[in-house]
Amino acid sequence: MNTIRKAQLLQKRRWRIRKKVNGTAARPRLSVRFTTKHIYAQAIDDDAGKTLVFLGTLAPELRKKKVAANVAGAKALGVAFAAKAKAAGIASVVFDRNGAIYHGKVKVFADAAREGGLQF
Repeated sequence: MNTIRKAQLLQKRRWRIRKKVNGTAARPRLSVRFTTKHIYAQAIDDDAGKTLVFLGTLAPELRKKKVAANVAGAKALGVAFAAKAKAAGIASVVFDRNGAIYHGKVKVFADAAREGGLQF
């Protein structure tokens, strides 16, 4: 019962954030999702409903480095995602923390993406 309530509260937080955060082709939404084992990040154009750039810890280049869903993994993924986004021509994004608190892994990922050259 308690886990159902937590999932409902998380979904409400996601909806509340998505009311305010919207991605366009010029400035896509950078959505980051942390699970217990992996991290997924994607740049989304909400107007067209398309994912422009996707990168996760399951990607071959990050699997070789054994990137996990911790602070060090978040930093490595943030830098790699910024490089991939820059290569795709994305310079500026809107950050979507996907209901997570802007603290710890989420903050480290955002800071690493900024260091990699993304603006948000």
